[in-house]
Amino acid sequence: MDSLDLRVLADVLAWRRAGHSVTLVTVVETWGSAPRPPGALLAVRDDGLVSGSVSGGCIEDDLIARTRAALQSAPALDAAAQTSNASLLPSMISYGVTKDEAARFGLPCGGTLRLVQEPVVHTQWLEDVLQRTAAHRLVARTLTLSSGAVALADAARGQTMFFDGTTLTTLFGPKWRLLLIGAGQLSHAVAQMAQMLDFEVLVCDPREEYAANMGIAGVQHIKGMPDDVVRELMPDAHTAIVALTHDPKLDDMALLEALKSAAFYVGALGSKRNQAARKKRLAEHFDLSTEELDRLHGPVGLQICAKTPAEIAVSIAAEMVQAKNAVLTSVPTQPGCELA
Repeated sequence: MDSLDLRVLADVLAWRRAGHSVTLVTVVETWGSAPRPPGALLAVRDDGLVSGSVSGGCIEDDLIARTRAALQSAPALDAAAQTSNASLLPSMISYGVTKDEAARFGLPCGGTLRLVQEPVVHTQWLEDVLQRTAAHRLVARTLTLSSGAVALADAARGQTMFFDGTTLTTLFGPKWRLLLIGAGQLSHAVAQMAQMLDFEVLVCDPREEYAANMGIAGVQHIKGMPDDVVRELMPDAHTAIVALTHDPKLDDMALLEALKSAAFYVGALGSKRNQAARKKRLAEHFDLSTEELDRLHGPVGLQICAKTPAEIAVSIAAEMVQAKNAVLTSVPTQPGCELA
């Protein structure tokens, strides 16, 4: 689950607490090249304010208009009303079923978009999902369309979205995070780029003269030696770690722990020659296996002839996104829930 969708859930919770009626829309089927995959969310408030996207703009205007009209004509969103009023129960919406409709909304040939819309009656599940994902837990949410009942459970790695027409199970994972080792000029550029990609960014640099200059809003500075910081962070499959100090004493300490962790991406700054020397050191002095060393991205970043800190940051961010999306698309899919 994209962390942008967690932001949608946070918006829904805030809107309901403020007294607004809200409908949550989930993509359950889409075409192969669609900009938003199955599981993507769009929330529509009773006054027309929206959060999220389900098609990248093809059908949003029509969907928002019909959803807002339904909200304004529906009774108040409460549990008692839901059990007695079908308009407050989840339902299916389809776009592109016919060629004429596909052409009207600018959908590609054969492009069908199926959605589940649900008036948000209860909010406890929203609080629970946000709390669990903040604790870096993977959550499965199951919605029963006939009753609107919601159940939450811990999800397994590799579990996918499921929809059979009567129940919808969607996954909500923790926010992607990036740990940077080093607080120099390049780290500053990488941190800003990662924030734009919606990563939670943490920086470790025990050198006070460098750490003092890492003043980016929202970036957390963690004190301590790199190996201790990596261990305490307990990296999971939503974590990337990049060593950028150019100081083997610091970078190697981080890498020896990072390469043994579940982090989806581990990279280190340096030339091909430095990379070879680094791997030799890690193998000889820290007993890292060939498989662990093969996980190391170095020289870090996609090869785009980058020269400046900003260009190198772009190359690093691009390689991280490439690895992140490989994580998202490598898991097996279930019928009707193929990842775009």
